[in-house]
Amino acid sequence: MKMRRKSELPSKPCVCCGLPFAWRKKWERDWDSVKYCSERCRRSAPKDQLGRS
Repeated sequence: MKMRRKSELPSKPCVCCGLPFAWRKKWERDWDSVKYCSERCRRSAPKDQLGRS
């Protein structure tokens, strides 16, 4: 695979804080399901957003 600059990688906004975050190798398989930029944002998300009752 060709090396890419960070600015060329896909990015999307965090559901919790709204800040954009870039694609990471560890998210390669499940990039479509990644919603939060960090563990802190994921933990602070309301329970109904996580699909729990």
